Amino acid sequence: MRILMLSWEYPPVSHGGLARHVQDLSEALVRKGIEVFVVTQGSAELPADEIINGVRVLRTIPVAVTANNFVEDILQLNFQLLERALVLFRELDNNLDIIHGHDWLVFWASKVLKHSFTTPLIYTIHATEFGRNQGIYNDMQRYINDLEWYASFEAWKLIVCSQYMNNEVRNLFQVPEDKAVVIGNGVNEENYRGDSSPAYRDFYASPDEDIVFYVGRIVREKGIQVLIQAIPEILKTNPKTKFVIAGKGPYLDNLRSLAEYLGVAERVYFTGFISDRERNNLYRIADVAVFPSLYEPFGIVALEAMVTRTPVIVSEVGGLAEFVRDGENGLTVKPNDPQQLAEKIRFLLNNKERAREMASRAYEIVKRDFTWDEIANKTLAVYEEVIAEYRKSGWSRKKKVIERREDREEFIHRYAGITVK
Repeated sequence: MRILMLSWEYPPVSHGGLARHVQDLSEALVRKGIEVFVVTQGSAELPADEIINGVRVLRTIPVAVTANNFVEDILQLNFQLLERALVLFRELDNNLDIIHGHDWLVFWASKVLKHSFTTPLIYTIHATEFGRNQGIYNDMQRYINDLEWYASFEAWKLIVCSQYMNNEVRNLFQVPEDKAVVIGNGVNEENYRGDSSPAYRDFYASPDEDIVFYVGRIVREKGIQVLIQAIPEILKTNPKTKFVIAGKGPYLDNLRSLAEYLGVAERVYFTGFISDRERNNLYRIADVAVFPSLYEPFGIVALEAMVTRTPVIVSEVGGLAEFVRDGENGLTVKPNDPQQLAEKIRFLLNNKERAREMASRAYEIVKRDFTWDEIANKTLAVYEEVIAEYRKSGWSRKKKVIERREDREEFIHRYAGITVK
């Protein structure tokens, strides 16, 4: 089986969790004997064609053409992805079984390839524009929302990461019940080895200080402002607490201003972008990892904390509410509730043994239920189902090279409505 993945990011180009998801899934499929090709964006510093852990990664080199906005930028990227994929199709004599697109950012390239080569398209929607913004308010958001609908329409099967997302895409995009498949995310423990030495910890906090850690994109829907609003209440009883917020994004200046306004800026360390190694180390030295999202289709960062045995607190939203159970493998809070968040953080900081018990239980659950081997099995089952349906369909006959005259006549009559004499 040959699979073409289309993604706007793939390590080392990484803007969020999508890059890691596509990489881990691709490598897990390769371990099962599947040929996987990933077409993605690159740079002049990265190889245009290389094999990484069995996955063939084909990168475009972005062209320096000034765009008016992000949407135009992405459209240009799709032309470049398409150009690279067309070369691959020609190289493989059109012998690819599935096109698998990820999020709206690669939709146009995915659609053109699907129809040009009569190849089934599977699509994973990792989040929706409606959910990210809690509504659609301007033309750019409307455009992205429309492309998400279009991707849902064009896909033979739609993959979503949680039951929450399943309900969301079905309601937003009128997706039939049998078209969407829920396949959760996972983590590979080997990718989260880290250093918890006192020397490393001293860089972020004094030995007598606790560390509360957040990592992820710095955007409003991640709820980091709720964490900062909770800090004054936490410091009343736990004054020796340091808050480390790692990541980059457009909401960073707002959060800095909020910390200054609340008088807690000296207790908050905004690290900016951090490497995977730094992220792993921070998980291991943190006393609590907090993810107070307002919207979260899945919440892979919570799995990261759990696989590093870091006590976790999350909002009761989206996919997070489906695998973090309050008091069992972590703590949960109502979204946008700084008071309750402060109470739960203080509980874990003041009950270290209880926190360790929950963290150990969380680790066992992740190791049992959220492995990439199991996710690859479920994804492979979707591929096999689609390929079987495709081969039985009239659409697949359009792809065949028809040599016998009677077959050619039947083909022309059926698909073009022409009677051959």
